[in-house]
Amino acid sequence: MTDIAVRRVDFGYFVRPAEETGTGVARAEPVLGYLIDHPGGAILVDTGMGHAPGVDDHYRPRRVGMGEALAGVGAGAEGIRYVVNCHLHFDHCGGNADLPGVPVFAQRTELVLARSSEEYLAALVDHPGAVLQELDGEAEIAPGVLVVPTPGHTAGHQSVIVTTGDGTVIVAGQSHDHATAFSGDVLGRRAGVGLPPAWLDRLLAFDPRRVLFAHDNAVWTP
Repeated sequence: MTDIAVRRVDFGYFVRPAEETGTGVARAEPVLGYLIDHPGGAILVDTGMGHAPGVDDHYRPRRVGMGEALAGVGAGAEGIRYVVNCHLHFDHCGGNADLPGVPVFAQRTELVLARSSEEYLAALVDHPGAVLQELDGEAEIAPGVLVVPTPGHTAGHQSVIVTTGDGTVIVAGQSHDHATAFSGDVLGRRAGVGLPPAWLDRLLAFDPRRVLFAHDNAVWTP
């Protein structure tokens, strides 16, 4: 579809503590959302970092608010028709409350976890004005925009497949921490080594021209 485009939105960064990186060294990570320009109304994938007790001390975030982040790509909150959260950790759904009344798509499995697990901040999900649209598997939420479950980072993680005039763009969220890890799984699949996720073939079947990530400025290309 020639009139659909995907733009990166900068929501700031946080510092992942050494005990969470697997390297023994702290790492600064961008927090990225993606705005899908669609003739039926813009769709925002992820909304930035929320505020909650303990978050700032642990992750030392530098937040870019919703208004500033959208203005950075020449957009405004009033143009957002839908939100898709790849998953519901604080750094992906933290700005949902800034868009009250806007339908938010999440997998049912993820919503159950967000309301019951200590790894989540339920107040960022069930905030005043929340309109949650529960999905059970794949769903086309607008022409040319398909949500596909990609569990792993969380049980209810999902990615967004976007058909544009320049080919398919996949917003893969945190299916992988970075483009290098995705590339490793793709190559491992070809070589018959490693343990690529079961859903990888489903994503590659769309013949993506670009795959985008929530915590990496790098872009995977075939």
